[in-house]
Amino acid sequence: MGPLELGLLVAVVLILVLLTGAPVAFSLGAVSILFLLIFEGPGSMSIVAETLFGGLNEFALLSIPMFILMGAAVASSRAGSDLYEALERWFYKVPGGLIISNLGACSIFAALSGSSPATCAAIGKMGIPEMQKRGYPSSLATGAIAAGGTLGILIPPSITMIVYGIATETSIGRLFIAGIIPGIMLTALFMAWSLYYAKRNGFDFKLGDTVYSWRDKLVILPKILPFLIIIALILYALYGGIATPSEAAGVGAFICIGLVVLIYKMWNMREHWEILRSAMRESVMIMMIIGAAALFSYMMSSLYITQSLAEWIATLNVNPWVLLLSVNVFLLVAGLFLPPVAVILMTAPTLVPIVETIGFDPIWFGVMLTLNMEIGLITPPVGLNLYVINSIAPDVKLPTILWGALPFMVCMLIGILLLILFPGLATWLPDALMGTAQY
Repeated sequence: MGPLELGLLVAVVLILVLLTGAPVAFSLGAVSILFLLIFEGPGSMSIVAETLFGGLNEFALLSIPMFILMGAAVASSRAGSDLYEALERWFYKVPGGLIISNLGACSIFAALSGSSPATCAAIGKMGIPEMQKRGYPSSLATGAIAAGGTLGILIPPSITMIVYGIATETSIGRLFIAGIIPGIMLTALFMAWSLYYAKRNGFDFKLGDTVYSWRDKLVILPKILPFLIIIALILYALYGGIATPSEAAGVGAFICIGLVVLIYKMWNMREHWEILRSAMRESVMIMMIIGAAALFSYMMSSLYITQSLAEWIATLNVNPWVLLLSVNVFLLVAGLFLPPVAVILMTAPTLVPIVETIGFDPIWFGVMLTLNMEIGLITPPVGLNLYVINSIAPDVKLPTILWGALPFMVCMLIGILLLILFPGLATWLPDALMGTAQY
């Protein structure tokens, strides 16, 4: 059996194991050990533990639990509701102000928390009932929040971009900055579709008879501005070379916990324990996937599968754009069944060298990959955001939520197309701020 046929067998076995419902980390580890035992014998087991823990022996990985802790602190407080209320007060006179408030709150809260489920839960609990009360259909109300929650993996600071940067040895600071313009673009596309749909169907755009004075608008800003300043300072520290991602994440997490205590009076140690437990659970899950993915990559390389695949693709006389289209289709399909972190760890180390060989920028590719992963968050069978929305709005059936999310998937596909046609959307800002990268 040749390496390519062996690679196909590995893929089939891995898919079958994942379909059993086994956790991603355990599936990757079990398949890796199985194939090492069969093709390299029992002696290969001596390097399993070393390889797995070696995959975690990366200083930059410290930024992941720190950013998760920062997001857990924000998500456990009233920051989401205050952010929603602040935007509502400022945009209540704007046509479509309610939908803008919800999507704007999703984009900002997603950046603060870095968690799509947390964003859906925090903003959806307030936004969905309010939109339904104002006459917006349940499909639009739930679909907008589900799609808005996906922005957390694109708008910095982003956990998936940290994972991509570590897996492909690209600059995390440059990746963060590269996600800003596409994140704003995608938010604008979401808003444009929502407003067009509501206007075409004659839904009420106003927030009702509520009138907010300048005092009402300004009084809530001190609660949310500190968190927005933290995001700006983290980005400044990264692209200014002042701090490493791990240092910036650690300081950001410490400040966020302090702000939550001071602003929202969270003095109860039980609340702090919940923050730490939530952050620990998610961090361990991601770290286990990273370690297992390192073992999986070792197995693929040891059996010469990765090298053979790269050589085979390099010999194909295919137009680079056709190859890029094929990569996008592959990523879209993979995102339907696996979480973003798993897809990145399993595919990026193989795909990025190929992408670079045909002349594409790895930073640009990282942003495009992230957009593909966003679609998976609102697409069955995984579609985590769909199930979160269904749990906080049980009166809205899952097919209704999915139907409402479909136009936002189209917006994401348009975003991918724009990114392909205008790669400067991702590369211009990091090049302007940090200089042209050399690869």
